[in-house]
Amino acid sequence: MSYIKSRKHAQAARQPALTATHLAVAGALLLPAMGAHAQATGSTLPKLEVTATQESDYKADKASSAKYSQPLVDTPQTLTVIKKQLIDQQGATTLTEALRNSPGVGTFYLGENGSTSTGDAIYMRGFDASSAIFVDNVRDLGSISRDMFNIQQVEVLKGPAGTDNGRGSPTGSINLVTKQAEMSNFFNASATYGSWNQKRATADWNKVLDEDRGIAMRLNLMKQDSGVPGRHEVKNDRTGIAPSLAFGLNSPTRVFLNYVHIDQDNVPDGGVPTIGLPGYTSPDTRSYLTSAARVNSANFYGLSGDYDKVTSDMFTARVEHDFSPDVKLQNTTRYAKTSQDYLLTSFMGTAANLVTPSASNPSGWTISRSNPTRKDQSNEIITNQTNITADLQTGGLKHTLVGGVEFTEEKQHALSFTRGGTLSVANLYNPNPNDPKTYTMTATGYNDGKTDTVSAYLFDTLKFNEHWSLNGGIREDHYRTTYYSNAAGTITNLSTSGNLFNWKLAAIYKPTSYSSIYALYATSQQPPGGANFALSAASNSAANANYVPQKTKTSELGTKWDLLDKKLAVTAALFRTEVNNEVELDATSGQYFQTGKKTVQGIELGVTGDVTSNLSLTAGYTYMKTKVDSGAIVTAAGENNLAYTPKQAFTSWATYRLPQGFTVGGGARYVSSLLRGTDGAVGTPKYANAYWVFDGMVGYVINKNVDLQLNLYNIFDKDYVAAINKSGYRYTPGTPRSVALTANFKF
Repeated sequence: MSYIKSRKHAQAARQPALTATHLAVAGALLLPAMGAHAQATGSTLPKLEVTATQESDYKADKASSAKYSQPLVDTPQTLTVIKKQLIDQQGATTLTEALRNSPGVGTFYLGENGSTSTGDAIYMRGFDASSAIFVDNVRDLGSISRDMFNIQQVEVLKGPAGTDNGRGSPTGSINLVTKQAEMSNFFNASATYGSWNQKRATADWNKVLDEDRGIAMRLNLMKQDSGVPGRHEVKNDRTGIAPSLAFGLNSPTRVFLNYVHIDQDNVPDGGVPTIGLPGYTSPDTRSYLTSAARVNSANFYGLSGDYDKVTSDMFTARVEHDFSPDVKLQNTTRYAKTSQDYLLTSFMGTAANLVTPSASNPSGWTISRSNPTRKDQSNEIITNQTNITADLQTGGLKHTLVGGVEFTEEKQHALSFTRGGTLSVANLYNPNPNDPKTYTMTATGYNDGKTDTVSAYLFDTLKFNEHWSLNGGIREDHYRTTYYSNAAGTITNLSTSGNLFNWKLAAIYKPTSYSSIYALYATSQQPPGGANFALSAASNSAANANYVPQKTKTSELGTKWDLLDKKLAVTAALFRTEVNNEVELDATSGQYFQTGKKTVQGIELGVTGDVTSNLSLTAGYTYMKTKVDSGAIVTAAGENNLAYTPKQAFTSWATYRLPQGFTVGGGARYVSSLLRGTDGAVGTPKYANAYWVFDGMVGYVINKNVDLQLNLYNIFDKDYVAAINKSGYRYTPGTPRSVALTANFKF
């Protein structure tokens, strides 16, 4: 929601004018055009010698996966690369924070009724992409918050990724690229202290062990013990260690051994009641609730004993071999396990749970802590991938072939719990986290889910001449999912299997060596249980083992330009995605059938790179029009759109390097109103208002070894809703104005 200060008792503000968004986007996208004009007229910009705290270039030339054999400018799909330099300048420490650089991608959904989404609950182009997160192109399991301390860049692929990754979200995937040992000696460290007792330290040490044999090691460390700005009691306590060892870095055969261990001991955030927000009305006859004041957005309604404990271990071995300059092999083996033990004393603001003894005495109002959430879950994955890349020439045609096979076993084990005892209540306007815990959560069952997959794929980039080429790919996955549940003695034993065939085809025209225009068509599929390893016998569930996979097809028309000596990338794309086989109720027969269809279409614009030797910029804008073509309305407002999908979104960040070692930077983010889902809740807000947020940064180089960076978040202290749950009873307040000071050390 968008409000004007103060944060505690804010009044609703009008939705930001859309013209402001258009002007901001136009201004950002005009910058490269102005630079190109300067080049065309022969004018040159003065070249200054600067000393910066980090690399200033935000632009990546290529994605990390071997499946993307061409430079980004020739890759016919919307693929955003968020580099480490940008992540560090913004002080982003989690994947959710890093993804703010991709317009329309975020954790807008807080969860079902009393349950709260945990970790990186990412929505992208209208659909949940939380199960389509990868690390070094291997699926990463678990509903946890991923830290950036060992990440080199984040790659956001929008549109179907079925040909690239197999089963997954209808609208894309997210890949985290980890830091690897390299042939250089350096030691970097940072220490951060900020508002609300934020404390964090990291170290990155790389050492060449044997230059002749190309042996090097790298060690990344992280420790964080932080409060969360604007939220009482909520805490993020993390420890991470990531050693890496590489052999043969200067030879045709290279071996990388990587291990990552992370421990988290957090206090989770269940949000605050939506009472007093615009659109809130009384859920029953107590009309005075409609005009009740907002609660303090810093209030914590859980108990001091709530916790979110996570342990994650990941071991990866990768072998690369160059048979020749034209034929290369890559083999990756991964074992990873993530365990999460979670307890949140949460609430639902139903009429029965709101006790308001007197309209004239708000201080006596209480809300029942009626929905404790308990999770004890572990996820494991073991996989082996083999890719072969070959450059061939047949007649006058050039081929770049990428073929591979993949064998994967994924498992999930989760306990189920029964609540006992009595439920406590919290004072609505002054909750006490030290209230006694009066309930118990006892494990009374468990469930096991497993998916085994065998995959084969082939990609080909066929170049006819310097202007025309075709890019195509096919993938076949054979999967088998089994599910066993023992819920207090009630046994469920289900399985499903099948084949998923996905393909994509794109035509590319290159007007110049530094540009492309492309047309793409691609598919993806998600089988029952493909997102959460849980199968169901219920006819109204998409996880019913008898249903066929959800199917997606996307078309995209776009263009990419590398301007200013290929230092600035400018992109534009029109896209349309259709999702079929959604489970819907037939009003006539009362039976459920897979007749549902949903559509997302729109435009996405982007600019990333160096405008001048001192000015770096990244900006993106998206407009999305969503629709339920066939099936029930899914939004509480009754609008025929998809929930948790902003119609418009804009993001930007720029830095300018000044003389004497100073760097100034900042950016703006805009998210239009968010429609929440529907579940029959009464009186709660049906959507969250649009908002603008502005952040800033100042850096100063003390000497070649030390620099300082000051980040100021939410400069104008905008009060807004970052996420809202399906019933509308709870929301997560946006980060208020806060600061963080970081000292960086380099040797």
